[in-house]
Amino acid sequence: MDTTDALDPRDRPDPLGRSDPLDPVGRLIAERACERLIVEFVRTLDLGEPGDVAELFTPDGVWGWAEGDRRIAGRDALRAYFAGRPADRLSRRLCTNILVTLTSASTATASTYFTTFRVDGHTGGMLPPRLPVQVGRYEDTFRKVEGRWLLAVRELFLDFAGPTERLTPADARTGD
Repeated sequence: MDTTDALDPRDRPDPLGRSDPLDPVGRLIAERACERLIVEFVRTLDLGEPGDVAELFTPDGVWGWAEGDRRIAGRDALRAYFAGRPADRLSRRLCTNILVTLTSASTATASTYFTTFRVDGHTGGMLPPRLPVQVGRYEDTFRKVEGRWLLAVRELFLDFAGPTERLTPADARTGD
């Protein structure tokens, strides 16, 4: 007779062979904190001060690209990189299919699909629709530091990418 169903849910073996470092509520809280961090990252880039995304990384955090061997490591370097975006850049990122996996009580990974719409030379107002300039995914590693979940590594994988359009002064004024 299989007595697995009679066990407390925390004592049931994981069908994938993983051990669960947290109770179900603790797991949900940790997963939600990581999901929120993913959304906070793109919101800060699009609507906040881009250099502030450095605070969402661990002190030794890394931003990297799967192709091209590009890596930026450490908060100071990350702050300088993201703060170097053009001041007239308008960008909006959409994130979907966020899948967070806790690997321990203080570490997690995630995979997130993203789409980026972006133009430079924006001076205000609404623009006609544009095609996205990037479609890809983020592969993240998180670490809990002093009670706060932070990005330890964010790796960028692009499936589709193109140049960022620069609006002419007439385009920026008329929205054409």
